Amino acid sequence: MDWSDPKYDELAKQDFLRSEIVADLRAGRYDRVHTRFPPEPNGYIHIGNAKAIWLNYCIARDFGGKFNLRFDDTNPVKEEKEFIDSIIRDVAWLGADCEGRVFYASDYFQQMYDWARDLINKGKAYVDDLSADEISQHRGNLTTPGRNSPWRERPVEENLDLFERMKNGEFPDGAKVLRAKIDMAHPNMNMRDPLMYRIIHAPHPHAGDKWCIYPIYDWAHGLEDSIEGITHSMCSIEFENHRPLYDWFLIELGIYKPRQIEFARMNVSYTIMSKRYLKMLVGENRVSGWDDPRMPTIAGMRRRGYPARAIQDFLERAGIAKKANTIAFELLESCVREELNRTAPRLMGVLNPLKVVVENLPEGHSEEFDAVNNPEDPAMGTRKVPFTREVYIEREDFMEVPEKKFFRLAPGREVRLRYAYLLTCDSAVKDSAGVITELRCHVDLASRGGNAPDGRKVKSTMHWVSATESVPAEARLYDRLFTVEDPSGEEGKFLEHLNPDSLKVLKDCRLEPAATNLRAGDRVQLERLGYFAADQDSEPGRLVLNRTVTLRDSYTKGK
Repeated sequence: MDWSDPKYDELAKQDFLRSEIVADLRAGRYDRVHTRFPPEPNGYIHIGNAKAIWLNYCIARDFGGKFNLRFDDTNPVKEEKEFIDSIIRDVAWLGADCEGRVFYASDYFQQMYDWARDLINKGKAYVDDLSADEISQHRGNLTTPGRNSPWRERPVEENLDLFERMKNGEFPDGAKVLRAKIDMAHPNMNMRDPLMYRIIHAPHPHAGDKWCIYPIYDWAHGLEDSIEGITHSMCSIEFENHRPLYDWFLIELGIYKPRQIEFARMNVSYTIMSKRYLKMLVGENRVSGWDDPRMPTIAGMRRRGYPARAIQDFLERAGIAKKANTIAFELLESCVREELNRTAPRLMGVLNPLKVVVENLPEGHSEEFDAVNNPEDPAMGTRKVPFTREVYIEREDFMEVPEKKFFRLAPGREVRLRYAYLLTCDSAVKDSAGVITELRCHVDLASRGGNAPDGRKVKSTMHWVSATESVPAEARLYDRLFTVEDPSGEEGKFLEHLNPDSLKVLKDCRLEPAATNLRAGDRVQLERLGYFAADQDSEPGRLVLNRTVTLRDSYTKGK
């Protein structure tokens, strides 16, 4: 590669990460770019993780390099095969192609163990018998230096023997740990003889029962990067203080050293990113699962109907920062609307039906009108929509005593039925409780297609479906899961901010017949109602639609 090419100057202008990488390449520190996304499989990945995924993938792509998906599966107690499978699926769906490079830290456990023995032999690591509480007490704090463990000066041979016996399962959980021997008075707390291994007698979702000692993240992470030939290990900003330890292990072992660079995590308003909190929502049945459409997980967003391209657009607009920032949830919704406006076909549907009987049409009347599938894309063509003597309109589109600025249907008022006729309401039929059950109306038969021959104007156009040729559906209307912008602002109180109206289920909806062709994951715009996606719960004769996003774009309107 000719890294002096001016195109890399343009890449360097995009953000500080690309600028640093260009500088490394031109200085000869690296001759290629190889990145990775290293999730711990202890939950489903969320929109915050998606930033790291897309960032690492795009940087590798921009520099003609490689991108790995690598599981940091070093804690079998919290990890599950379900999470591994979901992460592989979601990374691929998002569009970050790792070209089959899916790796596991657990596949490197033997090499990590051998390297740990190397450090013991160099006098740079030791087996410690202190308990977790005692280790914490010995560590000191930011103003007080730590104290050496009484086991710190164990002979090398004794450490090697104990470490092997730890591996062989001779000791119970918590009985011993392996620690690096660095400096208990170091101003960086991470350098005060950090843990390298702990004993955990638990089956591993990928490695099975082969191991009962497992590496600590700080020990394992740099080794994994080194083994895979990663050039730039991009981490979130909280790992900045861990970088000296990342470097120390690699230097002491004398092995290939990638460069760690930190960037800020992305927060999104009205959303939580903590996997601990997300797991609590699932475990306490506050949501239906990790893929609940209200969850900020990639699986939840996919099920809700968010297109991958819209999420990519959102991540690119959010940018890369050095300090923690919160991106408006409205920007994400705006990106979804823009993408679906271009790509989603239109249908008509009625969520809360009110029957209209067109009395000047004969019993059994049926005719068809041409409807545009997407005005943004003429190539999507048209479809046929049946119009019959009985149709449904939205109940909220009729008002017996209309308020000021209510321009839809009322007694004696004329409206346009989209694609069909001009309709006038003659009377309303009520039940014994005074509830309106149907409307008696007539159409202007000369206005076929929705335009009056005399050119008279009507103020409202309404959607509708045939009462006899429409299909039943259930609509799940989703809203934000939380009522405040920062639900995790108060530790332990995020559940108090759950939105009681985050899901409303309407079971008696009706859709035009073309909806029978929808399959799970298909997205449509229901005219005047919003964007919807067919849910995996749909069954033959029972279509379930998730509202992806409303039509109103408050983000751009507020600018």
